[in-house]
Amino acid sequence: MKKLNIAVLVSGGGTNLQALIDNEAEENARATSADDGCCYKIVTVISSTKNAFALERAQKASIPTEIASPYSVMGAEFAQKATMQEKRIATSDKILELCRSYKADAIVLAGYLSVLTGKIVSEYKNKIINLHPALLPKFGGVGMWGHNVHEAVLAAHEKESGCTVHLVDDGCDTGKILIQKKVPVLEDDTPDSLYARIAPHEHEAIIEGVKLLAAKLK
Repeated sequence: MKKLNIAVLVSGGGTNLQALIDNEAEENARATSADDGCCYKIVTVISSTKNAFALERAQKASIPTEIASPYSVMGAEFAQKATMQEKRIATSDKILELCRSYKADAIVLAGYLSVLTGKIVSEYKNKIINLHPALLPKFGGVGMWGHNVHEAVLAAHEKESGCTVHLVDDGCDTGKILIQKKVPVLEDDTPDSLYARIAPHEHEAIIEGVKLLAAKLK
């Protein structure tokens, strides 16, 4: 069975990356033959920041890591003067270069806090998925990440929230929805308590999303 080679993009702690790492290891450990086991292989982890704890998780699992930020790609002097779009294009092009070099079949955004744009979106069309911590199309778009999302959900007095795995297109959180997991929003919820209720479902959803992608692309 040909495995789906995936590049995982991260920005922070990497709990969803860890879920993918653990699932890959567990399924491979249960395999009874070389043709069995996990349907995907994480070939690289690419971070938007050099301080992301996700990098340590990847290194502990012996997964090659890379940094792709405006400063690492453009240099500090140019990055300081560049527009947001110029930074996104430069970083996206670098990530595309890295994905090609690692022979990644697909890309998984697991808490990646930037926006991919340009050639990478067209070259990997229908091969990039993103995990978003809300029920899209609500609470998506620029600035809607992490606790910002949970705060917005609580401020809107929503009765439920959850997470979404979707395909990445030219917009921001606008691609086709593949998977959603729902949880109730409780009256005494804080952003922290709501996140804690959603997090286990995020881990399930991202694994399911990668497996769905693997099934579509095999």
